[in-house]
Amino acid sequence: MNLYRESLKIKSITIKNRIGMSPMCMYSATDGMANDWHFVHYATRAIGGAGLIIQEATAVSPEGRISPYDLGLWKDEQIEPLKKITAFLRSQGCVPAIQLAHAGRKASHDKPSNGEKQLLPSEGGWQTVAPSPIPYYDNELPPEELTEDGISRIINDFREAALRASKSGFQAVEIHAAHGYLISEFLSPLTNKRTDRFGGSFENRIRLLLMIVDAVKTVWDDNLPIIVRLSATEWAEGGWDIRDTVKLAEILKERGVDIIDCSSGGNIPTQQIQIKPLYQVPFAEAVRKTGIGVAAVGLITQPEEIERILQNKQADMVLLGRELLRNPYFPLNAADMPFPEQYKRGKR
Repeated sequence: MNLYRESLKIKSITIKNRIGMSPMCMYSATDGMANDWHFVHYATRAIGGAGLIIQEATAVSPEGRISPYDLGLWKDEQIEPLKKITAFLRSQGCVPAIQLAHAGRKASHDKPSNGEKQLLPSEGGWQTVAPSPIPYYDNELPPEELTEDGISRIINDFREAALRASKSGFQAVEIHAAHGYLISEFLSPLTNKRTDRFGGSFENRIRLLLMIVDAVKTVWDDNLPIIVRLSATEWAEGGWDIRDTVKLAEILKERGVDIIDCSSGGNIPTQQIQIKPLYQVPFAEAVRKTGIGVAAVGLITQPEEIERILQNKQADMVLLGRELLRNPYFPLNAADMPFPEQYKRGKR
């Protein structure tokens, strides 16, 4: 049937097929600015047939970066190079989306090729922040516990970044609330030990995310999709789990969120992830039963797997990560999708 060739309409946007690209850090920016690498990287996947491309974690503030090499949207000067990328993606019939993020206690680290160690201020790093002063690793400097004023500034940072994303030409925005970064740290009872209105109960721990969603909506076009990426489970005893995610998804649906990008893990170094092909798809299926749109991710590498996920109604679309790094033309080759005019002579 090749369901992944079918389009998907979300609000005013039509995604031409059900195969998208997950956000994956390139660690190639200087001062948060996109450059030629980012243009070629994203443009190639658009030519390759991806219906949706979610740009890598783009920091809402300098201290919200995972590393000094992350993209950012904390100042207007960062808009222009992104406009070049989004314009090209749209010219190829690809919907450009952006993941807005704050790394929390996982900020101020070196890039993977340099070992990912925490960077001290003397090494080009900075003081990290979190819901509670608990470091990710015991041998790291603890983050600073956010005050309510600090939380308010971060909410405003997301709002301002979403406004810049709109000016940059993005047609969907994803709020990164997964993988142990700041919002995820607030969601988890393992990393959020606060006793104020942002900690303790489920309702308090989800408050920051809901406030960020509301803030983004004040500047984001009502006709354009809002996506939230969640870690469906922490893979840790006593932590956030799929039951919490389903409950939150129901609330986010009522709040106007269109899609849950359903991932898992990343918040606790002692997590026990049971990695295997399609291992996160059951989480997507559980969330989709709430009626909200869902994207499935995680070790999905074959067209037959994508087709099965869609036929079984486990997700509305599939986002590929590493597979699109290996093969940027995967969508074109998956099911005889139309080739760009310039490439038709290469079609078998």
